Amino acid sequence: MNAFFRKLIQKPLSEKVEAKDPDFEFYGNQLKKEINSVFKRSLAIREVDCGSDNAAEIEINNLSSPYYDVERFGVTFVASPRHADVLFVTGAVTHNMKYALKKVYDAAPSPKFVVAVGDEACNGGIFKDSYAIYGPVSSVIPVDMEILGNPPEPVEMIKGLLVLMEKAGR
Repeated sequence: MNAFFRKLIQKPLSEKVEAKDPDFEFYGNQLKKEINSVFKRSLAIREVDCGSDNAAEIEINNLSSPYYDVERFGVTFVASPRHADVLFVTGAVTHNMKYALKKVYDAAPSPKFVVAVGDEACNGGIFKDSYAIYGPVSSVIPVDMEILGNPPEPVEMIKGLLVLMEKAGR
């Protein structure tokens, strides 16, 4: 029995793995500086799905995972548009979601920024000729930034937020 405990103490239970993305770290630190200079606090994001295939949502959720941990850069996700500074809108807007998206936009306090995330939100993507699609996000509400990709990678979202904060600072 003592031999078992000695082996447990001698060997580490897990290996330390450096798995950080250097580009993500660089742009994240730049974003943190911009957020502090523009807002003097953290940046609150509300994600709105208007009829997507969930690819962009998975990447947005990855931002909050332990691997990326975007909250250390001053970016938080909120449950209500009333607490949001930025609306992340994903998916091509369906006819059923058109009015809901307008309500969310109206509920967000000013100044508010809208970011269309993914090809579907930016231009309709593969669904643009469908009878069920009203159009891209820009056909319903004003869009400040478009992040292309199907789905865009987390580092692309951080770069997009960085450009948005730089524009807001000016």
